[in-house]
Amino acid sequence: MTETLANNPPASPCIGVCAIDDSSGFCLGCQRSLDEIKGWWDMTVEQQKVLLDALVDRQMQQANFDD
Repeated sequence: MTETLANNPPASPCIGVCAIDDSSGFCLGCQRSLDEIKGWWDMTVEQQKVLLDALVDRQMQQANFDD
């Protein structure tokens, strides 16, 4: 039985730095909201991939904000 890569769930973006930023509402480690963190395992693979793309954007915005 062969699974395609499209059906394999991506790894959780958690990096073990779990603290919510009061101003943004996002985790300082993974950039997810509490609802996104809680709902990760209930998301479809497609929803997880969409969220991962959004996290890249959040990380870039945070990096630009920090400069």
